[in-house]
Amino acid sequence: MELFDVYSLYDIEPVSGKGSYVYTADGTEYLDLYGGHAVISIGHAHPKYVKAIANQVAKLGFYSNSVQNSLQKTLADKLGKITGYPDYQLFLCNSGAEANENAMKLASFVTGRKKILAFSKAFHGRTSGAVAATDNPKIVSPFNATPNVEFAPLGDIAAVEKALSTREFAGVIIEGIQGVSGIHEPGDNFLRQLRNVSKEYGTLLILDEIQSGTGRTGKYFAHQHSGIKPDIITMAKGIANGFPMGAVLISPVIKPVKGMLGTTFGGNHLACAAAIAVADVMAEENLIQNAAEIGEYLISELKKIPGLVEVRGRGLMIGVEIEGDASALRKQLLFEHNIFTGGAGVHTVRLLPALCITKEQAERFLKEFKSVVNQKSA
Repeated sequence: MELFDVYSLYDIEPVSGKGSYVYTADGTEYLDLYGGHAVISIGHAHPKYVKAIANQVAKLGFYSNSVQNSLQKTLADKLGKITGYPDYQLFLCNSGAEANENAMKLASFVTGRKKILAFSKAFHGRTSGAVAATDNPKIVSPFNATPNVEFAPLGDIAAVEKALSTREFAGVIIEGIQGVSGIHEPGDNFLRQLRNVSKEYGTLLILDEIQSGTGRTGKYFAHQHSGIKPDIITMAKGIANGFPMGAVLISPVIKPVKGMLGTTFGGNHLACAAAIAVADVMAEENLIQNAAEIGEYLISELKKIPGLVEVRGRGLMIGVEIEGDASALRKQLLFEHNIFTGGAGVHTVRLLPALCITKEQAERFLKEFKSVVNQKSA
């Protein structure tokens, strides 16, 4: 059987990892500044994480949500504490797209309305409703297209108010920081305006923190820099450090109805064990503070490099826009300097390292990145 060939693959196969490094079978070491799309939050193969999964699978790897699973309550308590949302409710699923699907569906259930407002350049996932709310025609099939999703320009509060004033919108969904489109921040003031306008018109505010959450920006969620509280928050990626998990945090004013949401694999024993370990490690090792400090250092040093168009982001969610082809620069970093980075459009290099990255590792990246940029501009 052949694989369905939809990915552009590098001719490199990591087979093991430790902290901010991955290794190929021949022992070649690569500095990982991408974390597999922001998934690796506490580092590769953290010993506490490995032990938690091994211990759990030796006891019980899975049973359905038709029975009690105390690990879910343990995780809810830990997330409540570390996120600053102890009074919110937790629904567990398997991915970011699934989290967004459930968030938008929940908004529709609660309000009785059909429409969702999203933003230009948004990315919310590749399942049906999530891809419909994604502003990228290349991945929206005819089946996904729907009049129930509309888009407003990011940052244009007048356009948002005009749409929401019709009182047809169940929810407005926005990323804490847009990742796939190239690290674009909505801005703290815009988020505050959005919170007020959505509340005025009875529309639920959904914050997609799938890539920008889990401590990446120096706070647990990117929107917390603005001081607002959304009605619904979605999570995935770094929540379980590579084990598939998604989550929806739900305001206490929204009351659950039996059967309203559901999932087979969501919140299973192994996933919960992984996510509990991640929450523990993040707290014990002060990784959110490290993300803030190393992120600030990286951003400030990157801004000193001549020839860059712009450096954007917060904490360890950074976009570096260059004049030329970012993919060529990234390949040079990978194949000549053994450093993994990510892309976001034609001109932007995306940095999403594990939150455990050290200053020495950041310095190595900066040195090699600067040398490649200088070669390109010479």
